[in-house]
Amino acid sequence: MNFQSSVSKLPQVGPSYALRLKKLGISTIKDLLFHLPHRYLDYSRASVIQRARVGETVTLLAKIVSLKNQYTKAGRKMQIGQVEDESGKLTVVWFNQSFLVRSLYPGVTVSLAGKIGWFGRVKALVSPEYEILRGAAPAIHTKGIVPVYPETAGLSSKWLRGRILKTLSTIDKPEEYLPKKILVTYKLPTLSEALQTIHFPDELNTAKKAYKRLAFEELLSLHLTSLKRKKSRQKYSPYFKIEILRKEVDNFINKLPFVLTAGQQKAVGELLGDMQKNYPMNRLLEGDVGSGKTIVAAIGAFVAFLNGYQTVIMAPTQILAQQHFNTLSELFSAYKIRVGLITSEVVIKDLGRIDIFVGTHALIHKKINFDKVALVVIDEQHRFGVEQRAHLVKKIGRSIYSPHTLTMTATPIPRTVALTAYGDLDLSLLSELPPGRLKVATWVITPAKREKAFEWVAEKIKKDKAQVFVVCPLIEESAKETMLSVRAVTKEFAELKKSFKSTSIGLLHGRLKAKEKDVVLSAFKAGEIKMLVSTPVVEVGIDVPKATIMVIEGAERFGLATLHQLRGRVGRGQTKSYCLILPDSKALKVATRLKALEKGLSGFELAELDLKLRGPGEIFGTAQHGFPELTVASWQDAELIKESRDLAESIFKQKHLLKQVDTKNCFLVAGSHEVV
Repeated sequence: MNFQSSVSKLPQVGPSYALRLKKLGISTIKDLLFHLPHRYLDYSRASVIQRARVGETVTLLAKIVSLKNQYTKAGRKMQIGQVEDESGKLTVVWFNQSFLVRSLYPGVTVSLAGKIGWFGRVKALVSPEYEILRGAAPAIHTKGIVPVYPETAGLSSKWLRGRILKTLSTIDKPEEYLPKKILVTYKLPTLSEALQTIHFPDELNTAKKAYKRLAFEELLSLHLTSLKRKKSRQKYSPYFKIEILRKEVDNFINKLPFVLTAGQQKAVGELLGDMQKNYPMNRLLEGDVGSGKTIVAAIGAFVAFLNGYQTVIMAPTQILAQQHFNTLSELFSAYKIRVGLITSEVVIKDLGRIDIFVGTHALIHKKINFDKVALVVIDEQHRFGVEQRAHLVKKIGRSIYSPHTLTMTATPIPRTVALTAYGDLDLSLLSELPPGRLKVATWVITPAKREKAFEWVAEKIKKDKAQVFVVCPLIEESAKETMLSVRAVTKEFAELKKSFKSTSIGLLHGRLKAKEKDVVLSAFKAGEIKMLVSTPVVEVGIDVPKATIMVIEGAERFGLATLHQLRGRVGRGQTKSYCLILPDSKALKVATRLKALEKGLSGFELAELDLKLRGPGEIFGTAQHGFPELTVASWQDAELIKESRDLAESIFKQKHLLKQVDTKNCFLVAGSHEVV
């Protein structure tokens, strides 16, 4: 058997077990061996009964003296008996495992592992792990460092340990894909050693080295894939040759009603530099909330227009597409630049007159003949699938030609993560806000003070004519998440209408039709609606300068970077603005994490903090399209990410290329092992 063999070929793996394994994503031998432990039990302290002390976790080798089923006073069925070794006897107790009396009968030799405690006034092992020892077979469940695996119904860690041990001893030795020099340089075990020791380590340090080896290889695969993709794109030519008309561009920038920040100037320089190269631009513009990414994209569109070409801007929601359309229409009103909006509900017939197409994914599906597009801008790019983005570029490009592509995101991504996940893109950062943006006063409100907080909000609406966002994590209640934990937007809307009887309140969420959203947003922007109760759809695209208060319910369910983005919806005018963070949880840990928002940290700093505290899922959300999931490695391991990145770049610089990278299964399939 080898890595590609089906798990059904293993002994004791029939059709029923094969189906259970499939639930864990295990179909092949390779899948099984890469089903890694998520923690270990330390049963390395071997002892004898006489020396075992209360509170100690020990492993005992003993014989069963007696074991019987018995009922407790509370009616629970338990199995109670005694074991002995040369030093003495000890009481053992299990609960609700009647079958044990048939297999653990007097005279059977067992290995027991667990914590010594009290059963009544008697020293005992309560619910210990056990295994019957037969012949020379070693103990694997109760001795040494014992792996614990992700499980499913009918598949315990104990069963998995047995199958994995058997598999490791019977399969062909796996091919080593990393050159010996790399293994020596980075102090990595071989693949065969790593798989053996990650499942059955002799000590925890050995397991850590095995994890490092497999994580390093996974990250290296990811980096090499990105670099290969980047190199492959550079074989293409830009669809249209772009000339930078410096005088006209400078005049346009100088006539803007604001001065570009240093970050914007640098990003514009990088953008225009890319547009002059002999291969298509592929750049990611990452900017904090309100940092001014749109104007950078607009300058790129202006350059395309000056050269007689078109630009396509794709946004993830109709709200954001409409926002871009309005902004660009106003920005280019003094020029003969025609901006068109294309969504599922808007169709433009005279496409030949459009210089800048702005739209949603409808840009992909509508029958539009893009014949002169030089620049594609994809906003909030992580909200589109990889195929959607590729489809748009392919629809516009021709054969070996491709348009320049600028992708943008307001999600602050830690640099190490960005360079790994988007390694095929060149990176531009906007880390500063335009001058004049007022700091938003941020308060974390405990559940006990929630009522007082809304009284304050009511006062601000009455006295200062304030407009308020109220954001909730879900659209409606579910059986699993009641109002005790998450205030669903529909119920919150109904409750607030009762509390704020004299206040006009609107409701906004993703299930509303586009026209319904437009009506609500228009009324909110016009000041007719004073309070907008919404899901996180307001995170991007809604710009209402008159809105000065942001209230975020169930705040502990959001990552810090997301909360920061929501906060960015206010503070856009010249009036003092506020953000009220309302967690439902009273836990000190929750309050401590959320307090970071009061310190005035940037979105990038908050993203770094969330990466350390809660992992990348809190930065990108759980349903981001096209973002690579790591099987072994961690986004938090900045040092390993850098090491593997440097090696990948070194491989490409020296032209020792790997022909294929199997990122799905974490293994490299090397074209040459002579990598120096």
